[in-house]
Amino acid sequence: MRGPHPARPVEVSKVPGRVGALGRPDEEATRVVIVRHGDSACSVAGVIGGTRGCSGLSPLGMEQAERLRYRLVATGELSGAGALYSSDLPRAFETAGIIAPGIGFGNLECVRDPGLRELEPGEADGLTWEEYERRYPAPDFDEHPGRPVAPGGESWSDFVERASGALRSLAGRHPGELVVAVCHAGVVEAAMLRFLPVSAERHRLKLPTANTSLTEWQLGSSGWRLVRYNDAAHLVGP
Repeated sequence: MRGPHPARPVEVSKVPGRVGALGRPDEEATRVVIVRHGDSACSVAGVIGGTRGCSGLSPLGMEQAERLRYRLVATGELSGAGALYSSDLPRAFETAGIIAPGIGFGNLECVRDPGLRELEPGEADGLTWEEYERRYPAPDFDEHPGRPVAPGGESWSDFVERASGALRSLAGRHPGELVVAVCHAGVVEAAMLRFLPVSAERHRLKLPTANTSLTEWQLGSSGWRLVRYNDAAHLVGP
């Protein structure tokens, strides 16, 4: 659900660029910036948005993506990107298309990667949330992270491994580069669970990741490092 204001960006590091252990520059680090898609039509309609249910961005989502594009063009903060990826769900791919002029030199081809999808809903795909709750016993992922969301769908545990693995794969294909991945709030959370020292007993973080916010990671000699989370400054103001 949309709130009245985006969550306040949290900057874990105030040092731009690549920084390694003890604050020393790490010129070999790979940067991965995750962009959450804009507000979606399926969320407005209350529909579960997998490959069948996702119908792209809502008018608000398009405006959010345009605001991010204006910011990126003005600041040039992602002008050094060498690759642009997105989930293959329409809400993510449409967001990537809108913000592409502000990434790299503005001419990067967006590669659709199914590994960056949100949790696969299986037979729940395209149902309204009310229909889903009537047909299936919704799993409590905090208590039963290995239980599928619906027949043919993923469990939370499987999703976290798949999504975090997709991000590792992107970083592995572009060592030392800046990579942008437009995807979903669940993918942001999967990265947090696998790249930060989170207890194995903690299955979910329930993060308030705003639409079109930026979350940045660096992968260097000391492993993954969170640089910023939920940076949605472009949504603040008129």
